[in-house]
Amino acid sequence: MVSNDQAMERKKQWHYGWVIVFTGMAVLFSCLGLGRFSLGMLLPSMGISLNLNYSQMGFLGTGNFVGYMISVVLAGMVARAIGARWTITLGLILVGGSMVLISQAAGFMGVIALYVATGIGSGLANVPMMGLVSHWFLKSNRGRAAGAMLSGNGIAIVFSGLFIPWVNASVGAQGWRTSWMTIGAISLAIAAVAAFFLRNEPGEKGLTPLGDTETVPIPSGANPKRKSTANKWTMVHLGCIYALFGATYVVYATFIVTAMVNERGFGENTAGSFWAVVGGLSIFSGPLFGWLSDRVGRKMGMMLVYTLFTISYVLVAADLPNLFLYASIGIFGLAVWSIPTIMSAAVGDYAGPVRAVKAFGFITLFFGAGQITGPVVAGFLADVTGTFSMAFWLCGILTGSAVVLTYFLKPPSGS
Repeated sequence: MVSNDQAMERKKQWHYGWVIVFTGMAVLFSCLGLGRFSLGMLLPSMGISLNLNYSQMGFLGTGNFVGYMISVVLAGMVARAIGARWTITLGLILVGGSMVLISQAAGFMGVIALYVATGIGSGLANVPMMGLVSHWFLKSNRGRAAGAMLSGNGIAIVFSGLFIPWVNASVGAQGWRTSWMTIGAISLAIAAVAAFFLRNEPGEKGLTPLGDTETVPIPSGANPKRKSTANKWTMVHLGCIYALFGATYVVYATFIVTAMVNERGFGENTAGSFWAVVGGLSIFSGPLFGWLSDRVGRKMGMMLVYTLFTISYVLVAADLPNLFLYASIGIFGLAVWSIPTIMSAAVGDYAGPVRAVKAFGFITLFFGAGQITGPVVAGFLADVTGTFSMAFWLCGILTGSAVVLTYFLKPPSGS
C-alpha cells in the first residue's frame, strides 16, 4: 500500500506540465521551426527554380509574417471560443496543409499566397501555446518551461539544415518541392499529437500549476486603475523591445544561408551544415536564458542577449575573414530563442496567468510588425547594394538600441 506521503512525493516528482512542455516543443518544431525557419534553407534552390530576385525572397518572408499578424489578432478570440488546445491543433493543420500545397506551386504569387496561410497557422498555434506556460507554471518555473518549449525551433533548424541539402542532392533541382511536401506532412502528424496531449489548464488533470507558491501583498492605498494603466504602458514598452528582435533576427535567419552561398562562395551542403550548427546551439538557447532570467531578472537577461545579438550582426556585416563569420553564427545560435523565452515569462510576471494569452498576443503584434519590415528592407538593400552587409549593419544598430530601451523597463508590481 502507498502512503499519502509517498503519493505526494511522486506527485512532486512528476507533473503533467512537463507533458505540455514536450508537446509544446513539438508544436513549435512545426509551426515556427519548419513553417518559418526552413525557408532560409529552401530559398537558394527555390530562387533558381522560380527565378526569384532578392526582393521577392524578402516578400516571401514578409508574407508569412503578414499571415502571422492576422492570426495574432484572431488567436485570442479563437482560443476563448474553442480553447487553446483546439486552436493550436487548427493552426498546425493549416501550417501542414499550406506547406504541402506550396510543394505544387508554379510561381511567386502562388507561393506567397500559400505562405501567408502558413503564417496564419503559425500564429494560431504559437500564441496560445506560449500562453499555456503561464497557466501550467508559476513564476519560479516559467522561464525554464518556455525555454524548453522553444528548443523545438532549434531541433527544426538542425533538421532542415541537414535534410534539405540531402534532398536537393538526391532529387535535383526540384528537391525543394519534396522538402515542402515532407515538412508539411510532419506538421499534420504533430497536429494529431497536440490534439491528443494538450490540455487548457491544470484543473483538467486535477492539478495546480507547477512551481514555488508565492504570495505578493497588495500595498495599502494602491490604486487598481493606475496599476492597469501602468501595465498597459509596460506592455507597449515590452512590445517595442520585442519588435526590434522581430525586425533583426528574421533577416539573419532568412538570408544568412543565401549570403554564404552567393557572397562567400560556400556550397549549399556546407552552408546547410552551418545552419544546422545554429539549430544545435539554439536548442540550449531557450532553457539557458530562461533559467538565467529566472535568476537575474527579465530585464538583465534581455540586455545581455541584445548585446550578444549586436556582436553577432556586426561580425557578419564587417568585411572580416570567415573565422569571424563562424563566431557570428555561434553567437546567434546560442542567443536566438532567448528573447521569446524571456518575453513569454515576462508577460506572465506582468499580466498574470489569466491575461497572459491576451497580453502575449498584444506584444506579438509589435513583434510581427518588426518581422514584416525586416525581410523587405533587407531584400531591397541587397538588391540595391549587391550585398547583405548593409542589412546586417542595420540589424546591429537596432539591437544596440534595444539594449538601451530595455534598460528603462520598469519591474513588475510587487517584485
